[in-house]
Amino acid sequence: MSDSASSTDLELMTRVVSNDSKALEALYNRYSPLLYTLIKKITGDEKTAEEVLADVFVIIWRKSNLFDFNTGNVYTWIIGIARNKSIDTIRRRNSSDDIKEYTEEYENNIIIPSLSSLIDPLDIKTAMSLKDNIESALNQLTDAQQYVIYLAFYEGLTQKEIAAKLNIPLSTVKSKVKTTLSNLKENLIKGEA
Repeated sequence: MSDSASSTDLELMTRVVSNDSKALEALYNRYSPLLYTLIKKITGDEKTAEEVLADVFVIIWRKSNLFDFNTGNVYTWIIGIARNKSIDTIRRRNSSDDIKEYTEEYENNIIIPSLSSLIDPLDIKTAMSLKDNIESALNQLTDAQQYVIYLAFYEGLTQKEIAAKLNIPLSTVKSKVKTTLSNLKENLIKGEA
């Protein structure tokens, strides 16, 4: 096993910040299957997913200095970049509106996630071990609750956009999101017991 393969995500990020391309390659090997699956689910096609996946690792390379080592949460940061870049790509592709120019400032504020240090660090191995519990917790939600999560996470819709899409009051969406997150948390806790 190579040194990079046995390194933690945090060790690899430290090396990426120091412009170690082997560390970026190790992160790519570790994360690309998971990210590709997520990106393809959001974008809906293989070609776009492949392009976005490549863009994600270019962003990680160029913006690694924006990673907050105080959070220690490389997994969540990388997943956040992939999700945000995927949603932005789809919005740009489907929009007839005048979307903001893709600048460095835009990328830093929209694509790069800002993580709280209150979030427990997670690595890919731990995340994959929780996969079944999370799927079970999601499956215990009602269809309406699952759909709201889908619209928010995979389509990146705001609560206001969800209300417009479903033609329901914003207050109803806010209530549904709050209830859904509470139910999801309860289902996860029951699944761990």
